[in-house]
Amino acid sequence: MKPKTSVVALVALALLAAGCGRSGSGAEEEPTGGAGQVVSGDFGDLKDVCGPGKVTSSPAQGVTASQIELGVFSDVGFTKNPEYLDTAKVFTSWCNAAGGINGRKLVANIRDAKFMEVRQRMIESCREDFALVGGSAGLDGLGVKDRLSCLLPALPAQVVQLENNGSDLQLSQIGGASYNRYTGYFSWLVKEAHPSSAGAVGIAVGDSPATKVLGAQTKETFEAIGGKVVYEGLFPAQGVTNWAPYAQAVKSKGVKGLVFFGSFADLAKLAQALTNINYKLDWIDANSNSYGPAFVKLAGTSLDFQNALADLSGVYPLENASANPATKQVLDLFARYAPKGQVTLQAVRAFSSWLLFAKSAKACGDALTRKCLYETARKEAAWTGGGLMAPVDFTKQDAPLSCFNVEKASSQGWKPADFKPNQGAYRCGAPAHKFTGTYIKPVTLADVGKSMNDLK
Repeated sequence: MKPKTSVVALVALALLAAGCGRSGSGAEEEPTGGAGQVVSGDFGDLKDVCGPGKVTSSPAQGVTASQIELGVFSDVGFTKNPEYLDTAKVFTSWCNAAGGINGRKLVANIRDAKFMEVRQRMIESCREDFALVGGSAGLDGLGVKDRLSCLLPALPAQVVQLENNGSDLQLSQIGGASYNRYTGYFSWLVKEAHPSSAGAVGIAVGDSPATKVLGAQTKETFEAIGGKVVYEGLFPAQGVTNWAPYAQAVKSKGVKGLVFFGSFADLAKLAQALTNINYKLDWIDANSNSYGPAFVKLAGTSLDFQNALADLSGVYPLENASANPATKQVLDLFARYAPKGQVTLQAVRAFSSWLLFAKSAKACGDALTRKCLYETARKEAAWTGGGLMAPVDFTKQDAPLSCFNVEKASSQGWKPADFKPNQGAYRCGAPAHKFTGTYIKPVTLADVGKSMNDLK
C-alpha cells in the first residue's frame, strides 16, 4: 500500500470511529462562576461532585495540595473538532468554580495528537499528568503501550482501535472488548422491527484494515443472532465521487438492511443514491457518529424515504434534553462556560468521564494516588454519569452492555425510534454476543512487563 493511500485509509478510520464533524469554534474564556457567585458542586443525581476541602499533600505525579493535572487527548489539530477541548473547559471551569476536588483545582493539559502524533503526546502525558480524562484519539492504539508502561490510568470519552479497546488501567463506557456492544440493537432490527430483513443484511465497509475488522465482527454477530449477510461491499476508504454503482449493487443483492462503516458524509451520498433509484431499505444503520445536525443536513430529504437509524448505546438523546435534568444541565453548563461550543454525543460521554474522575478522586481525599483513583472508579457497578446514560458496570473488566437506545433520522432531525424501551429512555437486558473470531487483542500490563502490583 502506498504511503498516501495508507494515510487516507487511517483518516477514514478516524472519521468513522471518532467522528470528525466540526462541533463549533473554540469557546471564549470564562474560568469562574462570576465574582462572588456561589456555584453548586451537584450534578444530576450526584451530590457534591466538586467542592472545597482541606488537603496538604502532593501524593502523586501531577497532584499537589493546590491542583491536579490531567491529560485530555484529541485530534483537534487535524480534525478541527474541539468537542473534547470544549468539554474539558466546561467541566474544569464549573468544578473549579465550585471549589475543585477537595479544594484542588483541575488543570486540563490538552494533548493534541494531530492524528499521527499519539506516541509523542502520550510520552509527554506520562511525564506530567496524573491521569487521562475525557478525551480520545483516532489512532489511540499507538500510545497504549507507552501509557501502560508509565502506569497512567485512563477514563476516556471513547476508545477506537482494538489494541486500546479493553486495555488495562482504563475504564471504558462502551462495554467489554470481547462483546459486540450493538448486539441488542441488531437483534431488535432483525427479530422485531424488521424480521423480513434477517436474511438480507448488507455490510458496506471502507477499505482499511481496521474498518474491515469491524465489518467482520458485524457479520459474525448477525450470523450468531440468526441473520444472513448477502452483500459485503468494499469501497475506497477516502470515499467515492459516484455512489450510484454501490446503490445498484445493494439493490441487485436484494439487501433489506444495511450497515455502513465509513464517514457520515459518504453515507449521506449513498442514501441519496439509493433514493434516486427508488430503492428503499427496511433500515440503514447510520451508526452513532451520524447522530447530529451535520448528517441530517447532508442527507436531506432522502432521510424521509430511507429509514436511517443509530444506536446511542445508552446515552440519553440530546434533542429531549428538557425531559432529563442531567442532559439539560450539560447544555446549561456549555451555554455558560463554552457558549460557542456544541454539545455532541461524544461531549456527553466525555462529561461522564470527567464526573467519574471527580467522584472517585474526591473519595480518595488527601491521599489521591493513581491506585486509589482507579480502584475507586472500578467499584462503580451502575454508573450513569448523574443521569446522562443508562447504567454501566465498571466492576467487570470485560462485560457486555446491557442497555441500548435507538434514534431515527429525518430531514427534520433526530428523534427516538419506536424500539420499545423498558427502563426509562432505554431498553435494558439486551442479548449479548461474545466474539468467536480471531481479532487483535487489547494490550495488557503484562505485555509491557508490568502488573497491578506496580500501580501506586
